[in-house]
Amino acid sequence: MINKLRGSQRGMWNGLGGKFDPGETPEDCVRREVLEESGLTLGKVNYRGLLTFPAFADKEDIYTFVFTSEDFRGTLRDSSEGRLFWVPDKDVMGLNLYEGDRVFLKWLNQERVFSARLDYKQGSFTGYEVDFYPSGLEEA
Repeated sequence: MINKLRGSQRGMWNGLGGKFDPGETPEDCVRREVLEESGLTLGKVNYRGLLTFPAFADKEDIYTFVFTSEDFRGTLRDSSEGRLFWVPDKDVMGLNLYEGDRVFLKWLNQERVFSARLDYKQGSFTGYEVDFYPSGLEEA
């Protein structure tokens, strides 16, 4: 997890990620962002879901593709974005997280994919809606 060092997210904890570069797939984007922010090169990534944040930033909708990966190489390093730490799963909910993150982080280890809308009004979490779908990860 990254502990943000600057801007409106200063002091908040997040997973790694960022905005798409032109022509990137979600998988390309997550691999590039993780490398840029952490020094780690991802191999196989696991699609977990899609988060929608309506009118989150200056009335702009934000869409977030959520991935996990246990296939990586390299040495973890801090970046200009913040300080990085390996945080045990059991300790994550004790961090300074956005309230909506507390909702969807529970879904990451489930064997299904989610599509969720997380609602915020003037920076405060007001609720969510979610649909779950089979992951397609079952072996034939």
